[in-house]
Amino acid sequence: MAESNRLAGVKVMVIDDSNTIRRSAEIFLLQAGCQVILAEDGFDALAKIADHLPDLIFVDIMMPRLDGYQTCALIKKNAKFRQTPVIMLSSKDGLFDRARGRMVGSDEYLTKPFTKDSLLKAVGAHVKQ
Repeated sequence: MAESNRLAGVKVMVIDDSNTIRRSAEIFLLQAGCQVILAEDGFDALAKIADHLPDLIFVDIMMPRLDGYQTCALIKKNAKFRQTPVIMLSSKDGLFDRARGRMVGSDEYLTKPFTKDSLLKAVGAHVKQ
């Protein structure tokens, strides 16, 4: 219970082209009291980031048009959002993918399917109240 109180009001953006992943992440985060912004891909996310100023961003790696690595790199290149934690979401758990995520500035790497606990723990680890 302490975890959910600590996360109340935290703005989390979830960028994933899978409706199922977006919905499950949204449910877990809303139950913890977070505000959730959903985006279907990198372009959608970049358009929404400036408006919503999320405290933390989850980004799927495999997406059409703009993949998670490119999206993360663009977020981290922007001085205004450089400090925003970006957590990569991927069904691939290879060393190369993790290293590539680090190279573009991601703060953590979470493998799918994620659990409610792993998702909330990642938010708690990166968000300072």
